[in-house]
Amino acid sequence: MKKIVFWMILILVVSVAGFTAEENVDQLIAKHLEARGGLAKLQAIQTMRITGKMVAGPQEFPINIECKRPNQIRIEISVQEQTIVQVFDGKQGWSINPLAGYQGGKKDAQPMSPDEIKEFEVQADIDGPLVDYAKKGHKVEYAGQESVEGAQAFKLKVTLKNGTITTMFLDADTYLNVKDSTKINIRDTEVENDVIYSDFKEVDGMLIAHAMEIKAKGAPAGQTMIFEKVELNVPVDAARFVMPQKAPEAPKAPGVSS
Repeated sequence: MKKIVFWMILILVVSVAGFTAEENVDQLIAKHLEARGGLAKLQAIQTMRITGKMVAGPQEFPINIECKRPNQIRIEISVQEQTIVQVFDGKQGWSINPLAGYQGGKKDAQPMSPDEIKEFEVQADIDGPLVDYAKKGHKVEYAGQESVEGAQAFKLKVTLKNGTITTMFLDADTYLNVKDSTKINIRDTEVENDVIYSDFKEVDGMLIAHAMEIKAKGAPAGQTMIFEKVELNVPVDAARFVMPQKAPEAPKAPGVSS
């Protein structure tokens, strides 16, 4: 009889704990969205344009990011008077990298690899993975607490539909997302990156981080993205996300061999 009572109590405790954890997840997400400015304002954002720079050691590179619903993103980085372009149109991705010497130095658009597409699917979601996570096929679990930059934070383990696992850290006082730790596979190698968010500023009623420090797990240093200007609901041409066709080669003159 004692054993029966013990197992009944254990089952009850596990059931209650499971319900509480699930409830905590939804409560934390609700508080996080409210801290950002509210779900209604977030979902009213149709486009976003970010102008800033990427800082890597003593070097700075201008960067421009454009986002457009549904799930489209274009990133441009200027390096050595050349522009690297990375685009995800909601289904497919492509890039132009004049520094990589594609096809003998030609600046033609190239399709992204499956691993790159997985990463850009996440970046292109203006709402972020926590909004309607179940409908999107994601899974969110409460993972305890941890200190981030000296402040306590709640941890949410987010398993995306594509298999990518991200641990999101929500500040225990502000409920803003102050850090992401993401595990991704690049060329069959698992890589874990940390992104630390700071310098939150209000833009049209939304609190948006204007600084992001990005570095590989365990690396002594990384890169910092500084957003100098964030614009919401500005015109963004849909053609910006369409992969350009390769320019046709000029016809050879008669009698000229290749």
